[in-house]
Amino acid sequence: MARILIGTSGWHYDHWVGPFYPESTRPADRLAQYAGRFPAVEVNNTFYALPSPDTLASWRAQTPDGFVFACKASRYITHMKKLKDPADSLARFLDAARSLGDRLGPLLFQLPPNWRANPERLDALLAAVPDDLRCAVEARDESWFSDEIDAVLARHSAAFAVYDIDGRTSPVKTTADFAYVRLHGPGKAYEGSYDDEALGGWAAQARAWRDEGKDVYVFFDNDQDGHAPRNAARLMEMVGDVT
Repeated sequence: MARILIGTSGWHYDHWVGPFYPESTRPADRLAQYAGRFPAVEVNNTFYALPSPDTLASWRAQTPDGFVFACKASRYITHMKKLKDPADSLARFLDAARSLGDRLGPLLFQLPPNWRANPERLDALLAAVPDDLRCAVEARDESWFSDEIDAVLARHSAAFAVYDIDGRTSPVKTTADFAYVRLHGPGKAYEGSYDDEALGGWAAQARAWRDEGKDVYVFFDNDQDGHAPRNAARLMEMVGDVT
């Protein structure tokens, strides 16, 4: 049965103590507390540096069966090399990421904001992703919003990552057997709280995708002032039975 998995982009924020985590929460206990509230998390720090396999294995041990870590791919792949010759760097990334075992969820490839569409490099990247892994691609430049790019994504069963940031919403669509949504904040990036009208729209869209038999991943990245976990919890209420 298709699932709706709602969470936040990261969990290890000091400024969430009070708004989300109880004051007495130790940093080492945050993941376990988070995983008691949400079924998934998007890991952003893998974009900057890959945690050790031991660290990733410890994350797995702190979460229940069925919990999912979506991992943002290394910036070396997406921003430094711009997807050129991806096989070796992707293999190194996956060697570590697979330490999450059955908790490893979609890989997120966030492309540089002003990089024009390059379907050939995208095709080569997605061809290098093992068939047992899901992946989503977030492109900020509008040149990527085309039928040609959609066809490349669909050919590799990769999802177009839907997003809302700085008052701009990408096309709302999916190109795979799952949907992937990133909500960075209703106004300025990473700030502010989505109101019930906005959340209700995303809840309706998530249910529609689920009713088509697609798993749906929704991650909130408006971490300031603890808005992300509050919005995620509210969206879960609106969606109802997320499993």
